[in-house]
Amino acid sequence: MTQKQALKIFEDKKVRTAWNETEEKWYFSVVDVLQILTGSVDVAAYWRKLKQRLKAEGNETVTNLHGLKMQAADGKMRMTDVADTEQLFRLIQSVPSPKAEPFKLWIAKVARERIDEIEDPEKGIDRLMETYLKKGYSKEWINQRLKSIEVRKELTDEWENRGVKKGQEYAILTDEITKAWSGFSVKQYKNFKNLKKENLRDNMSNLELVLNMLAEATTTEISKEKKPKTFAENKKIAQQGGRIAGNTRKEIEEKTGKRVITKLNAKNILPPKNNEIE
Repeated sequence: MTQKQALKIFEDKKVRTAWNETEEKWYFSVVDVLQILTGSVDVAAYWRKLKQRLKAEGNETVTNLHGLKMQAADGKMRMTDVADTEQLFRLIQSVPSPKAEPFKLWIAKVARERIDEIEDPEKGIDRLMETYLKKGYSKEWINQRLKSIEVRKELTDEWENRGVKKGQEYAILTDEITKAWSGFSVKQYKNFKNLKKENLRDNMSNLELVLNMLAEATTTEISKEKKPKTFAENKKIAQQGGRIAGNTRKEIEEKTGKRVITKLNAKNILPPKNNEIE
């Protein structure tokens, strides 16, 4: 059972969703999902009881849920409890319904695979290769993608050594590198390719991947030589590394007469039967 197969249970069903641009997250109406999974004649009452039970058990997922205004059946905008993907899967585990079983099985499978990968990282690489092949990516592209993961890991290891904090500071430096070589921030780049939650690198062409690797690898090498001590110094080096790849991009565009940065994403590049990113 894959995530894609598990989610097929929602096909042709009305589940209200909202995309949060800032958080880059989808939010789902909890009662809509419960209606599909349980078929309850009074799903609002079912959700109230389930919420009470989970709160009594100390379930933090329920406590952390928040509401959004969504259009109700009568056409009016009403506050509705919503959950992101992680929260939704946690709630589904508490629903005693045959229709919830595919989700529960898939979650258990993913958890087991993740534990296997922690114990033997090579399994993670093999599984990643298999996943990309199933999606329809070429072996040449996959080799570039796997190399890009290695290059990225070397960069983040270097940042960690220089005291850069994971999370926001990593994101800021990544943005600086991306802007310097492509002319776009990460968010602008994803918008250009019409992406939301999808991974940007999974939607790059071979040449885009190569230039992104060049930018990150160059940043790593400059950092090793300069040994920055402050975040401001790391930021300057990120810009320098990105600009070197940016100059290469401009030279390629000048020689070929074609733009390197393309609107194409995985949906355009992959064969029709495999054109969805899971």
